[in-house]
Amino acid sequence: MRERRSIVERWEQGNAAALVTLVRVEGSSYRRPGARLLVTADGNTVGAISGGCLEAEVARKARWAARSGAIVERFSTVFDDTTDIPYGLGCGGTLDLLIEPADTPEAAALLKAMRESLIGFRRNVATWLPANGQPLSRAVYDESGTTLFESPCRPLQGPLFDEWLEPPQRLLLLGAGDDAEPMTQFASLLGWRTIVIDGRAQLARPERFPAAETVIASTGFGNILPRRQDAVVIMGHSYEQDRSWLTAVLPHQPRYLGLLGSRHRSALLVSEAAEALGWALDQACQNLFAPVGLDLGGDGAEAIALATIAEIQACCQGKLGHSRRVTPEMVVEQIERGGSSRYLQCAL
Repeated sequence: MRERRSIVERWEQGNAAALVTLVRVEGSSYRRPGARLLVTADGNTVGAISGGCLEAEVARKARWAARSGAIVERFSTVFDDTTDIPYGLGCGGTLDLLIEPADTPEAAALLKAMRESLIGFRRNVATWLPANGQPLSRAVYDESGTTLFESPCRPLQGPLFDEWLEPPQRLLLLGAGDDAEPMTQFASLLGWRTIVIDGRAQLARPERFPAAETVIASTGFGNILPRRQDAVVIMGHSYEQDRSWLTAVLPHQPRYLGLLGSRHRSALLVSEAAEALGWALDQACQNLFAPVGLDLGGDGAEAIALATIAEIQACCQGKLGHSRRVTPEMVVEQIERGGSSRYLQCAL
């Protein structure tokens, strides 16, 4: 996602010569279809379509292709002592790359769709690849299927590369303590959109979180409501504030919801939030991660941030293995250890 942003920003500066898209892979590859490389007229590049073994050769060929129209070129990264391909580094795959001029209406439509996806709009891009004398053509649709762009002459058949440009992951950090700052840094490296919210105005200041997109000083959500595709981490260190946030967030059912704090504190919070909502415990625990983060070991703000961001990434990519979850049985067990008075007295 960060790469997509860099490509769009470089394109907006002008002087782009060609856009290269990985459209098909056979065997092993460092990148998946949809990876892109923007080549400027002076030979500089932004993005990547391999692990570094193809970029220089592709950039050289792309500038030539930009003068001749879109083409699909096949590149091999299979290691072979007898091969004539000097840039094969043994990745073990064959890649089909679409190389197209950057100054066409089709390229502009794609790059505009990429830019729109970065601010939260899903875009479906259908590209009919050049083949058998047919030139490249493209159509762009919004999430409802409405056509936003279509080439004048679309082929009736031919190889099609169809992709969805998903918006960046949105992360809501409910709490602006010192441990939230490394969380925003890790999220920024992944190209996520991070929003920090805290009722303590002395903490919720933009200068404390330069990597965050938005910082809000509020005990509520302001004009931002959690969405189904969001990741939310409650980390306010105030028991009452965290309980209020948890009660407010649970009905929105974000795909990731994490609670920072001990198992006992988390169990009490979820039991009280469930009671306030009139929910059964199993309903409140259904999609709740606590203690937050993968069990990677280590301590301190940076280690917690790494573990949490890794867990969110795995959850949102459907790659989550073992993770620490809140269960109704755990809540009941922890409640038997005592009530919330210790956390109310120590609230910050």
